[in-house]
Amino acid sequence: MNSLPKLNFPSIRMRAKRVEGELYVWDSLRRRYLLLTPEEWVRQHLVAYLINEHNIPSVNIVQEYPVDINGMAQRADVVVVGVDAKPLMLVECKAADVNIDAKVFEQASRYNAVVGARYVLLTNGKSHYLFGREGSDYHQLTDFPQLF
Repeated sequence: MNSLPKLNFPSIRMRAKRVEGELYVWDSLRRRYLLLTPEEWVRQHLVAYLINEHNIPSVNIVQEYPVDINGMAQRADVVVVGVDAKPLMLVECKAADVNIDAKVFEQASRYNAVVGARYVLLTNGKSHYLFGREGSDYHQLTDFPQLF
C-alpha cells in the first residue's frame, strides 16, 4: 500500500490480503474483501472520515447506492441516509489523480436529481468540494454540516 498516494484525510488502518498478485482490502460495511483500486483507496478513507471525524453511524452509510437514470442502472459511490432512511448526503469519489471538475459535479448532480440528498460531496482524496442544495440550485459550503 506504500505506492498509493497520500490523501487529505486522516490515516487509517486497513486489513489487506493479496490474491494472485492483486491487493484486496476488507470493507467492514460491506463485510467482504474488495480489490484495492485507486478509487477504492479514496472511498475507504472517506468512509472512515465520515465515521471517525463526523460521528456518522456506519449503518447510515450506503456504498454503491443504486440510482436509476432514464432506465439505466447507475450507482452513487456513497450515500449517507438519516434515521428515516432518506438520503442526506451523496458523495462522489474519484481516484486521487482525477481532477474534480464540472464533469464530476454534473455526474453527481445527475445522480442527486434522483437521490434527493440535501448535500453533495465531491472528493478525490486530495481536494474536497461540498455543496448544499436548495431546490435545483447548489451552493458551495465551507463547513461540513451536522448530519446527526
